[in-house]
Amino acid sequence: MAFNKKYFYLITIQYLGYRFHGWQKQPNVKTLHLMVDRTLNFILEGKRFKSLASGRTDAMVSAEEAAIELFLYEPIEDETAFLELFNRNLPQDIRALTIKEVDAEFNIIQHSKIKEYLYVFAFGDKFHPFCAPILTTILDDLDIDLMIEAAKLFEGEHYLKNYCYKPTDNGIYNRTIIKCEIVENTIYTANFFPEKSYILRVKGKGFMRNQIRLIMGTLIEVGQGKRTLKDIESSLTPEFEGNIYYVAPASGLILKGIEFE
Repeated sequence: MAFNKKYFYLITIQYLGYRFHGWQKQPNVKTLHLMVDRTLNFILEGKRFKSLASGRTDAMVSAEEAAIELFLYEPIEDETAFLELFNRNLPQDIRALTIKEVDAEFNIIQHSKIKEYLYVFAFGDKFHPFCAPILTTILDDLDIDLMIEAAKLFEGEHYLKNYCYKPTDNGIYNRTIIKCEIVENTIYTANFFPEKSYILRVKGKGFMRNQIRLIMGTLIEVGQGKRTLKDIESSLTPEFEGNIYYVAPASGLILKGIEFE
């Protein structure tokens, strides 16, 4: 019957995650999903809706482009006006970018997608506090050339159980990383940024919990001389008996974008 008809919309958003306890709603803390749903409830004037995200970012992680699916029981008549109203009422550190209607077959959780993450960092000094929301500082000097070489070892199909936080014995750990590289940061600039900073860029499907931060933590240890290239190669096999335990800080991590296939 007509009143049972659902309408589906794909909305892309960006946010600075520094003051939020991640995406997922939790009791007694401010999360991104809480603020998005609170804003939707206000602009939809209490009409029934549901929102789902394509993945959950951790506390303090930011996004250049994340995606949510909005389920409604009445169509949006003017998508441009809706987007403008949404942005007018969202907090300053969340912005909606686009909205488009999708069909009932689209499932934001199950739909095949490629994600790209960036991890922004600098090293060797104590930098301006304003950098903190999007740039991680490592006080030690690092061998950046060795880190660049080590990052490339993660590209391709590997056994990545060691790069999953609290893995279970029944997960799928053979995964493919399309791109893993460290480059000089030319994307994010500010007059208070250090003269030189770097970005770890990782692109692939189906990232596991804390995977990028564990990779970054291991690369930092390579730069500090605590791990070798051979250690990295060994850690990408089921036979590895060592420990990967350093989870790099969350605030340098940015979800750069999502491509739905």
